[in-house]
Amino acid sequence: MLQDYSDDYFMKKALAEAQKAKELDEVPVGAVVVCDNQIIARAHNFTERLNDVTAHAEMQAFTAAADYLGGKYLNECTLYVTLEPCVMCAGASYWTQLKKIVFGASDEKRGFRAMAGQVLHPKTELVGGVMEQECSKIIRDFFVSKRQLK
Repeated sequence: MLQDYSDDYFMKKALAEAQKAKELDEVPVGAVVVCDNQIIARAHNFTERLNDVTAHAEMQAFTAAADYLGGKYLNECTLYVTLEPCVMCAGASYWTQLKKIVFGASDEKRGFRAMAGQVLHPKTELVGGVMEQECSKIIRDFFVSKRQLK
């Protein structure tokens, strides 16, 4: 019998990925893709390591999830991500036909809601603010430490 995990449970897993990114001196954003209450992909930002502006946590997670499922559509999957997706990642989620996106912290400057409005697939459900304080803190602390090093 499958256990029904909460949004907080999966967001904690995404936060663990964000912590991995932070340890690599990447912007600490983490993501997991869940299908049938099972994590099928885990990822974090890799833009610095790969020298690739498209290597966001969500993009890495979409690729891993599609590979796991053997197909490009994630219409039965939920993305848990610590920061509101940017326009690029939200647009990619459109093409995957994601069932649901759950994010932690809002991104008022670069988040898709401020920049592009309705870019998600019409069937994609959006939930924001899950573990918002914890997700905001890891990002905020990262950039505070970067400013102090200058």
